[in-house]
Amino acid sequence: MESTSPIQWPNGARLAVMVTVMFESWPDGKAPPYGPMASGLREGVTDLQGISWAHYGGRTGIWRLMRLFDSFGIKATIAANAKAIERFPEAAKALIAKGHEIAGHSYTQDMFMPYCTADEERALIRRCTQVIESVVGVRPTGWASPRMTPTAHTAGILADEGYLWHGDYHDTDLPYVVTAGRGKLVALPHSDFTDNRVLRGSPRDFHDVYKDTFDFLYQNESPSLLNLTLHTHFGARPPMAAMLHAVLKYMRGFNDVWFARHDELARHVMTMAA
Repeated sequence: MESTSPIQWPNGARLAVMVTVMFESWPDGKAPPYGPMASGLREGVTDLQGISWAHYGGRTGIWRLMRLFDSFGIKATIAANAKAIERFPEAAKALIAKGHEIAGHSYTQDMFMPYCTADEERALIRRCTQVIESVVGVRPTGWASPRMTPTAHTAGILADEGYLWHGDYHDTDLPYVVTAGRGKLVALPHSDFTDNRVLRGSPRDFHDVYKDTFDFLYQNESPSLLNLTLHTHFGARPPMAAMLHAVLKYMRGFNDVWFARHDELARHVMTMAA
């Protein structure tokens, strides 16, 4: 069940931009199933290159992104595996201190929601909630599943657990309110074009796609929403960070654009739907 109340952004903004950062971790001794190397290793071999590549996100990448966001006065939403919060607690605390939002994103990046029973999924969401709150002192109010793939139970569990927004929606360009479980959630659309789309291509494509999309929405569809998404272990590396810097500098040149954290935008939508 959904609410389709008309959307209006604060102060008459034509376009809302949500900057989304995926802060991901894999289990100890395990690398991501993808990476920059063209040749994969045999199954069962420890891939130290892949493990090191993934750890870049918490060791180096997230700090570069914080500096970049500071320079533009932008507050982002960080969808974090709870394991990433445990591995890099100082980065997590710095994010909160700088005014960014941390949302749940499973425990590790290979723990997919469809692999869980309803009870397992509820326990997983509670575990992630507790880890984030225990490390940074703030309870998360938003959730984005790994692969942005929920189950039939996810929304209801999140609503029951007091969450405000759910970022696994792919059927909309604008947020809407859903009734699930014993409450309501704001359904937020994810991006179809994240930094990993250009993993073995040109970083310039990331810049061009987001700039062109921004221009199209700003000129033709108001109010509209753009979810600009990247990963700490790839999108924060210098070749990609240079493109992120350029596109954010461009977007910041427009006065009637609202840069909003997911929770800020969700609260606005919930208030409008009341």
